[in-house]
Amino acid sequence: KENLTRVHVPYHEPPAVVLRRRIAVAVVVVVGAALLGYSLARHPGDNSFYGLTFALAGVWALGALVSRPLHLGHVRFFGRNQRPVISGTVIGLALGAVFVVGGLVAREIAPLRDYAAQVLEFATHGSLPLVVLITVVNGLAEELFFRGALYSALEKHHPATISTTIYVVVIGVSTMNPMLTFAAAVLGAVCAFERRATGGVLASILTHMVWGLI
Repeated sequence: KENLTRVHVPYHEPPAVVLRRRIAVAVVVVVGAALLGYSLARHPGDNSFYGLTFALAGVWALGALVSRPLHLGHVRFFGRNQRPVISGTVIGLALGAVFVVGGLVAREIAPLRDYAAQVLEFATHGSLPLVVLITVVNGLAEELFFRGALYSALEKHHPATISTTIYVVVIGVSTMNPMLTFAAAVLGAVCAFERRATGGVLASILTHMVWGLI
């Protein structure tokens, strides 16, 4: 219960670090959103999709690198501080299971089924191993940027709420897909909650990657 309700104490950083991070975040959000929209506008099976999505992961990762330092975070487990490996993985499994059930419901509703199919076509019409690799790499890169760099740049200005809102807007505006936007809202909120509770990005990275693979 303590781990679920705690708010990690913010890190104290020099003003120059904060300013550099905010400039980097502002630029990368715009570039990443444009590249995301362009990559998902490719036809399923188009080979350019793979290069574009790897490039997108590179944009998010570069933004996180420029915005360093980033922190892995920790949780209290049996009275000791430990990396949130188990909690991040378990939450990812649980969230994935919820989306599987939601998918079974959505496929019975024609408009929702069509929006979901638009995304899944990239796996069914392309190379599944490459799509799996893209899922893992982009999940890692998105968390480093959105729950790492962006969250830290917001400091005490409601970082969980605002970082999630920006994440949802980037996904929604870039893809114009209500299903992806809804998924971004749920996933973003859960990962921001983990970031707030642990003080780092490891838990949200594991949750995002496990959820994405499911």
